[in-house]
Amino acid sequence: MLQLAFRTGLTLPFQSPPPGTGGVADVICAEAGIVGPSGTAPRVTLHVEEGASVAQGAPVASLRDAPDVCFVAPMSASVARSVLLQGHKLSEIVLFREPGGDVLTHDTSGAATEAGLRRLMQRAGFWSWVRRRPFGGMPGADERPAAIFVMAADTRPFSPDPRLALEGRDEDFGRGLRALALIAEGPVYLCQQAGPPLIDTADVPGLRIVTCGRRHPQAAAGLRMLTVFPAGLETPVWDIHAEDVAALGTLIDTGQLPMTRLVSVAGSALRESRMVRTQVGAHLRGLTHRIARPGPHTVLSGSPLEGRAAQWLAPRDRQVTVLPRKTSGAQGHWLMSALTRSASPKPVIPTAALDQAFGGMVPAAAFVRALSCGDDETAMKLGVLSLLEEDIALADYVLGGEAHLPRLLAGMLDRIRTEAGA
Repeated sequence: MLQLAFRTGLTLPFQSPPPGTGGVADVICAEAGIVGPSGTAPRVTLHVEEGASVAQGAPVASLRDAPDVCFVAPMSASVARSVLLQGHKLSEIVLFREPGGDVLTHDTSGAATEAGLRRLMQRAGFWSWVRRRPFGGMPGADERPAAIFVMAADTRPFSPDPRLALEGRDEDFGRGLRALALIAEGPVYLCQQAGPPLIDTADVPGLRIVTCGRRHPQAAAGLRMLTVFPAGLETPVWDIHAEDVAALGTLIDTGQLPMTRLVSVAGSALRESRMVRTQVGAHLRGLTHRIARPGPHTVLSGSPLEGRAAQWLAPRDRQVTVLPRKTSGAQGHWLMSALTRSASPKPVIPTAALDQAFGGMVPAAAFVRALSCGDDETAMKLGVLSLLEEDIALADYVLGGEAHLPRLLAGMLDRIRTEAGA
């Protein structure tokens, strides 16, 4: 068992009202949207027409260059609209719920082999829940990871505890971990917080436990990789949420992929926070109905650090954050703006807070300097290929949001990918 840097990281000052009574509520929204994973929109072939009825788990689209990789309906529904961007790139597929519909059952007879398991994961819609590094997004249809990180810890503000999502699902979780071990070339790392191991490592070949602390970014997947098994151009590494691993175990056992997940709804623009079990792609306004305070507010899919204003719950997100919308004040005189704001970026001053924002796992000053000046070679030596925007969102917050680190990171990764021909 690896125990890493328990005391590093930061406790963040974001505010949210206390939760209401009643515990975890089942909330299935009347609308849901199917969108691609963050990053470049995938090129897809549509399998349904507007107005058609689909069963839960039925494919509504698939990748044009990998037809086995499907996007599936998270509930029995009718197709309201399908929006494709230029080049057949997926924008969104909007569904209206039809209660009492069918649930598609997949053939699991080949799940004991790597090829059969891979095919099952792709056709059942599980593939979009897997994220690869470097560069993010879904893995290639034939990609074999050098290692897989299963995230059973989440230190972002307002995040739901993955242990709560795993309660009563021990057998499914173990079955899912053994399936991942079949696909990975190297070890499977289970990242969890201090306490009893979630599973006996003897039950899963190649499983290793990584214990992390409770402060953010202790459970940031990319930073965990840097300390244990960094990703590289020839050594892709995957990360998967622990609840999705349990869902994979259920899929292998029953042929049906669970389409609900534990989601935290929090933020300072709410009357009360809540914990719900809702479907993938849920309508965010539906999740905040009657608990949002009056007045303008912004609904984010994700945490207050890296969340994005959205209409639908993103494929991997377990958080909905509702914040007051910033209103523009009186326009200042142009001369005062010219005197107080420079056209060039403000210098980044190394501080203890910046070091803690990387959890002590990256030399903060050197990394930010390489990112700011576009030094790809140095950044690669420091581990940039293991990181995505969410991993450095806390560092950007510490710097006041004016360093634009996530944007710089995205640009650098795009350059590296283009040069590498990946």
